[in-house]
Amino acid sequence: MVFCMFHKRNLALYFAKNILVIVGVVLIWRGIWYILDGLDILLFGHGHVWSSIIGIIVGLLLIYLPDHDLKEIGKL
Repeated sequence: MVFCMFHKRNLALYFAKNILVIVGVVLIWRGIWYILDGLDILLFGHGHVWSSIIGIIVGLLLIYLPDHDLKEIGKL
Protein backbone atom coordinates (compact mmCIF):
# COMPACT_ATOMS: atom_id res chain seq x y z
CA MET A 1 0.00 0.00 0.00
CA VAL A 2 2.79 2.42 0.90
CA PHE A 3 4.67 1.55 -2.30
CA CYS A 4 1.56 2.22 -4.39
CA MET A 5 1.07 5.71 -2.88
CA PHE A 6 4.77 6.50 -3.31
CA HIS A 7 4.66 5.31 -6.92
CA LYS A 8 1.57 7.41 -7.72
CA ARG A 9 3.18 10.49 -6.16
CA ASN A 10 6.36 10.01 -8.22
CA LEU A 11 4.28 9.48 -11.34
CA ALA A 12 2.32 12.69 -10.71
CA LEU A 13 5.58 14.60 -10.08
CA TYR A 14 7.05 13.15 -13.28
CA PHE A 15 4.07 14.33 -15.35
CA ALA A 16 4.00 17.73 -13.64
CA LYS A 17 7.68 18.33 -14.46
CA ASN A 18 7.20 17.25 -18.07
CA ILE A 19 4.14 19.47 -18.49
CA LEU A 20 6.14 22.43 -17.16
CA VAL A 21 8.94 21.72 -19.65
CA ILE A 22 6.44 21.49 -22.51
CA VAL A 23 4.77 24.76 -21.51
CA GLY A 24 8.20 26.41 -21.26
CA VAL A 25 9.18 25.26 -24.74
CA VAL A 26 5.86 26.44 -26.19
CA LEU A 27 6.26 29.87 -24.54
CA ILE A 28 9.78 30.23 -25.94
CA TRP A 29 8.53 29.19 -29.39
CA ARG A 30 5.67 31.70 -29.11
CA GLY A 31 8.04 34.51 -28.18
CA ILE A 32 10.37 33.73 -31.08
CA TRP A 33 7.38 33.56 -33.42
CA TYR A 34 6.22 37.06 -32.39
CA ILE A 35 9.74 38.50 -32.71
CA LEU A 36 10.03 37.07 -36.21
CA ASP A 37 6.59 38.46 -37.10
CA GLY A 38 7.77 41.87 -35.91
CA LEU A 39 10.92 41.61 -38.02
CA ASP A 40 8.79 40.57 -40.99
CA ILE A 41 6.69 43.72 -40.64
CA LEU A 42 9.73 45.93 -40.02
CA LEU A 43 11.98 44.62 -42.78
CA PHE A 44 9.56 43.36 -45.43
CA GLY A 45 6.28 45.18 -44.76
CA HIS A 46 4.27 41.96 -44.48
CA GLY A 47 6.14 40.44 -47.43
CA HIS A 48 5.65 36.86 -46.31
CA VAL A 49 7.05 35.33 -49.49
CA TRP A 50 10.52 36.83 -49.10
CA SER A 51 10.73 36.34 -45.35
CA SER A 52 9.61 32.71 -45.81
CA ILE A 53 12.28 32.02 -48.42
CA ILE A 54 14.96 33.64 -46.27
CA GLY A 55 13.69 31.70 -43.24
CA ILE A 56 13.93 28.40 -45.10
CA ILE A 57 17.48 29.18 -46.26
CA VAL A 58 18.62 30.24 -42.78
CA GLY A 59 16.94 27.17 -41.25
CA LEU A 60 18.67 24.83 -43.68
CA LEU A 61 22.00 26.50 -42.93
CA LEU A 62 21.45 26.11 -39.18
CA ILE A 63 20.71 22.42 -39.65
CA TYR A 64 23.61 21.88 -42.09
CA LEU A 65 26.47 23.73 -40.37
CA PRO A 66 27.06 21.63 -37.20
CA ASP A 67 27.42 18.22 -38.96
CA HIS A 68 27.77 19.29 -42.60
CA ASP A 69 24.80 17.12 -43.54
CA LEU A 70 21.01 17.33 -43.58
CA LYS A 71 20.20 14.00 -41.90
CA GLU A 72 17.91 15.75 -39.41
CA ILE A 73 15.48 16.57 -42.22
CA GLY A 74 15.13 12.85 -42.95
CA LYS A 75 13.63 12.39 -39.47
CA LEU A 76 10.69 14.62 -40.39
